[in-house]
Amino acid sequence: MRVQRVNPKLEYAELGVLFFIQWMGLAAWMVPLTLILSAHGLGRIQPFAFATSAVAAFVSPLFFGAMADRQMAPARVLRWLCLAAAVTVALASAAIEWGWNALVVLAIIQVYAVCAAPTTSLSTSIAMAELRDPKRQFGPIRAMGTFGWMVGCWLISLLGADASTLAGFSGALMWLGLAAFTLLLPNLPPPASAQHLTLSQRLGLDALSLLKLPDHRVVFLTAALFSIPLAGFYPHMPPHLRDAGFSHPSAWMSLAQTTEIAAMFALGGLLLRWRLKWILTTGLVLGVVRYGFCALNGSIWLLAGIVLHGVTYTLFFITAQIYVNERIEPAWRTRAQALLTLMTNGVGNLIGYLACGWWFQACQRPAGTAWPLFWGGLAAGVAAVLCYFLVAYQGSGSGLAPAPKVENSG
Repeated sequence: MRVQRVNPKLEYAELGVLFFIQWMGLAAWMVPLTLILSAHGLGRIQPFAFATSAVAAFVSPLFFGAMADRQMAPARVLRWLCLAAAVTVALASAAIEWGWNALVVLAIIQVYAVCAAPTTSLSTSIAMAELRDPKRQFGPIRAMGTFGWMVGCWLISLLGADASTLAGFSGALMWLGLAAFTLLLPNLPPPASAQHLTLSQRLGLDALSLLKLPDHRVVFLTAALFSIPLAGFYPHMPPHLRDAGFSHPSAWMSLAQTTEIAAMFALGGLLLRWRLKWILTTGLVLGVVRYGFCALNGSIWLLAGIVLHGVTYTLFFITAQIYVNERIEPAWRTRAQALLTLMTNGVGNLIGYLACGWWFQACQRPAGTAWPLFWGGLAAGVAAVLCYFLVAYQGSGSGLAPAPKVENSG
């Protein structure tokens, strides 16, 4: 169902602002979190603090996605989640500042993650419902999220809050701003009835039935598998840059966001000209090339790998979100976006952080890290995912076709 708005340009601008504020709020907390915890003597819980997002992705996106599909308008669900995220991130910051027990701090961070995790799939579903031509229009709108992430990082540094709980309090204000902004969004009713729902349906677990359809299953599984080697990029590229002599690794890493934005603006044209299968395939191929460049272990090659990261991410993961919108029944789309979040941020990231951490330790040598071996192994992992996708995905001829219907028992 598309929302008929009086002014399409205003509608387009509203969605861009939605993504901008949301990703700015996400970055304000996540990016400086390691330094904040270390500065307050909580460095030992840092790995677990980052794992909270993966744990949350297993539960809350499906639950709140099911709520938005069946019981409450998606914009209203998003509004309450933003308010909860603002309260919990502020409480987590206060707990860190006041020196609360590490386990209590970690528990509050986990609650925040549960509130924040579903917001990306919800905002995507809201945007897809409003846009008249999602294939052409979604890329530039989603690029505003990446720009918001960059601005969030810049703002925290400008405030001198890279290792301060001020970053969390700033993030709380951003979440409050986003909650207020959702009042401007159309309050569409959920497309499905909320009567006689089973516990499984209320929890969103019935979305797993989408995996019974072959092409759906291949796209969701490929997204999860691709997320595993992808999880090695952000934790391990900065130390490699440092070893290669770059004095400001974080600044160089922002090249990935720059090319990500450019790729999102170009994605609409590609979706109109190329089959979905070949856009996804190109993203995977560039993923292999990107890690191959990193394995060459030269300064120029490292920067080339960073540049390709943004293009790789956009061509595969943003296209996968558009696939969900084009191929799955409207009454299931919020849950389907949530399932995609579960497969990537939950299954893929959790396995990826553990597996890439193990592989990194396995690549340690007396003289330091064997970087060509490390990145070469990740390139081989992406190549294996590429082979699986090419063999398993069938597609529907050309262009983007409707999905087979999945019956709603609710």
